[in-house]
Amino acid sequence: MSSLKAVIFDWAGTMIDFGSFAPMGVFVEAFRHFDVEATIPEARAPMGLPKWNHIDAMLKAPRLSAEWARVHGAAPTAADVDRVYAVFVPMNEKVVADYATLVPGALDTLGWLEARGIKVGSTTGYTRSIMERVAPVAAAQGYAPLNMVCADDLPEGRPGPLGMYRCFIDLAVYPPAAVLKVDDTPPGIAEGVAAGCPTVGVALSGNIAGMTPEELAALPEAGVAAIRAEATAILTAAGATHVIDTVADLPALIERQFP
Repeated sequence: MSSLKAVIFDWAGTMIDFGSFAPMGVFVEAFRHFDVEATIPEARAPMGLPKWNHIDAMLKAPRLSAEWARVHGAAPTAADVDRVYAVFVPMNEKVVADYATLVPGALDTLGWLEARGIKVGSTTGYTRSIMERVAPVAAAQGYAPLNMVCADDLPEGRPGPLGMYRCFIDLAVYPPAAVLKVDDTPPGIAEGVAAGCPTVGVALSGNIAGMTPEELAALPEAGVAAIRAEATAILTAAGATHVIDTVADLPALIERQFP
């Protein structure tokens, strides 16, 4: 029997949407709506934050901030973040379900956790309106966590701990040391750290790698190892206590580290 009482999973890049692709083109298109060209790497950089904060971080990045000022005649403000966000959310709602396929091995991991009485909860940087499109698609594939804390459910989102606190209450689990947070982004890892939980980063299925399973499979092992090493360094720096390739590797990690 494991010492863990619950595992709290992130969604995109962790349990669904291998490579975390759903928001990428939408961020680019939302900025293009305001005549500002953003790149995919610029869109990926703040991934894991609540989406309003994500757009805010993009607009505060030096190149995009300067480009916004060039196009619009003034530096971006919070009101501009609101404008981009208002465009982004409905655009993302339209496409997000198309990217809601479970990560390979996720169902086996869920079955393994259930067999051991370990509860499963979730947090996400997506808004609830976006997750209302995702959750039914995931449920149809067999994934329906006991709770779902969305970015706009609480006064403060990632990297703060409030989402995890809500999970403690919803699932009736404590202390934090008995609750594992699994995520593919630094803000999501920081969410777990802030709540006092052990944290597991996923290196290959998430935003940092940003590749499909097919793209990864086509790489030589040295190429995969380099991506794994980069993601591991970033996630460890964010506070991850362990890093695995994907959630398919979680049962083996729990058996080793949380007996």
